[in-house]
Amino acid sequence: MVSDVTCVILAGGQSRRMGQDKAFIQVAGVRLFDYVYGKCRKFFSRVVIVTNRPEQFHDYPAHVVTDEITVTASLGGLYTGLLRAETDYVFCLACDMPFLQPPFIRYLLSLRFDYDVVIPRTSEGLEPLHAVYSKKCINPIKRLLDAGQFQITKFLSEVRVRYCETKEIQRYDPSLSSFVNINTKADLRRIQAKLQGDRWEKLLEAS
Repeated sequence: MVSDVTCVILAGGQSRRMGQDKAFIQVAGVRLFDYVYGKCRKFFSRVVIVTNRPEQFHDYPAHVVTDEITVTASLGGLYTGLLRAETDYVFCLACDMPFLQPPFIRYLLSLRFDYDVVIPRTSEGLEPLHAVYSKKCINPIKRLLDAGQFQITKFLSEVRVRYCETKEIQRYDPSLSSFVNINTKADLRRIQAKLQGDRWEKLLEAS
């Protein structure tokens, strides 16, 4: 179990395109957040949940915190997670990524030394919500927030970045399923088709 890196789960999105809170969408009776949290809790000894609805997460044995700066999208959540983490590095992810691959996460963490950010990059672009960040990112992020700029990757030019390229990723995750998330109901239907009924529940139990 990893103890020197904090897992930061961002669960404060407004889910406008879904029309409901993505964290608590159920697939075969299992909440999406429970699957993500279960994976993270078995891999990391320190878990921080960043949310604008802390009352919804009281039952989870984690450090539940409220966004320091509201209405700032994922960048504000990352900023809050870095501030509240007790470790120099965090692994930050969104709450709607059900296909996490622990061997790949471990590989990302192994690359963090001498860098402030370790971020996957595929043909689809950067994956900032499945990435490693150091506390040295706090001040660059705060400058962006103060300027009213909320693009999560805009501060990368100010820090030391290690890009994890597709060929590296595919050693641990050949289908790049780590980055599958739910933004629309069509996305949800695809995930439901992949994790139906008993299979979803068995994966949750075995994770």
